[in-house]
Amino acid sequence: MIRLPSSASGTPLLWLVAVGFFMQTLDATIVNTALPAMAGSLGESPLRMQSVVVAYSLTMAMLIPASGWIADRFGTRRVFFGAILLFALGSLFCALSQNLTQIVASRVLQGLGGALLLPVGRLAVLRAFPREQFLRAISFVAVPGLIGPLLGPTLGGWLVQYVSWHWIFLINLPVALVGCVATLRYMPEGRSMVMARFDLGGYCLLAFGMVAISLSLDGLSELGLRQATVVLLLIFGLASLAAYWLRALRRPDPLFAPELFSVPSLRVGLLGNLFARIGSSCMPFLIPLLLQVSMGYSPSQAGMMLLPVALAGMAAKPVVTRLVSRIGYRRMLVGNTALVGLVMTSFALVSPDQPLWLRIVQLACFGAVNSMQFTAMNTVTLKDLEGSMASSGNSLLSMVQMLAMGLGVAAAGAVLAGFGDYFGADAAGGHTLSAFRATFATMGLMTLAASGIFWQLAPDPEGIPAKLVPVETDAVDNV
Repeated sequence: MIRLPSSASGTPLLWLVAVGFFMQTLDATIVNTALPAMAGSLGESPLRMQSVVVAYSLTMAMLIPASGWIADRFGTRRVFFGAILLFALGSLFCALSQNLTQIVASRVLQGLGGALLLPVGRLAVLRAFPREQFLRAISFVAVPGLIGPLLGPTLGGWLVQYVSWHWIFLINLPVALVGCVATLRYMPEGRSMVMARFDLGGYCLLAFGMVAISLSLDGLSELGLRQATVVLLLIFGLASLAAYWLRALRRPDPLFAPELFSVPSLRVGLLGNLFARIGSSCMPFLIPLLLQVSMGYSPSQAGMMLLPVALAGMAAKPVVTRLVSRIGYRRMLVGNTALVGLVMTSFALVSPDQPLWLRIVQLACFGAVNSMQFTAMNTVTLKDLEGSMASSGNSLLSMVQMLAMGLGVAAAGAVLAGFGDYFGADAAGGHTLSAFRATFATMGLMTLAASGIFWQLAPDPEGIPAKLVPVETDAVDNV
């Protein structure tokens, strides 16, 4: 059990930030089980609902680089209050949506609030507690972030089956109301007296690049964009990211200093994070769809089937330290990335007559190796950063995490739609199993390819045990 820091006056603040983090992580997972029911209600194909997930994670990735400056400019109390309010309004509009376009727009609004809840709350905790108590405080805040993904799929499936999918959003409203009142009472003002300059031009280039690349992937399946439009978006997105990099090289105050990339472990860790997550982040999206559309599971049953993934993931966390200490980061990440890809590929063998125990073991194996993967590659990314570079590197890693989640779901949706057309799959379930099998194989091989990136890590020194450092972004990895 994690004990609260000794500062009794800060206890309400910790609970407030913890509840905000719980809301954000719960909502990132609760929607996955509800997608088939939402598709039926909105008159859409369940195989083309990925934009509901992509809109949320991509919006969060866009806003993370600006979150620190926004908190300094307007104060942590105002920004945290505004974040809860935006999150609540987005939730309400999601529940009231009548078509896919409306719900995607509402998820963007929800993502704007969700993107600020964790970084601004963490900043408030950092300022409220002395350095020697900060780790204990932030560990307490992170616990609900682990519980949210554990409850999300099961709660979402139960609400969809016994009430309606609208309630996966409406349940946020009373929590948000309490959070708004508590923010006004317990959150310190937290406005910085010394304002750093914000590179607005660089931020716009970075944000546009992320959105354009994501839309190019999503446009292959759901948006119905022609190939020329997809290629144009992709080129403009890559050009925008290149322009941001060139701008950062000549500015004294870039969003992310180019000096960060002089650290070899950060370079390899970020690229490994991006490509490994693009593959594995699609699984919380694909598994509930597979179980409901092709295997005949009810929403509540599909939600329950994701419990082994979350439980095995939490149980595997302590194993990472021993593995890294024994074989080092390089061998651990190369081998474990290959394992994640192979376990994902094994889902290409699923069938309705598969024994239940075997399916549970398969899901638990994925949860365990995926959890170990996230912990190890997060840590190797940040372990060699010091001082101000650690904070900037942590923000960059958080952005890459959320971007990869969006890209992973968009890529999986495009692959699933492509195989669905090839096999003649339809919304009623005909031939969808073949499309899902081919999609799992494709995304698994994509993850397997990322092991080559981690092979570029420097070999760990012989006889010196590798150390695992605490990483604050780790709770996001259960989403």
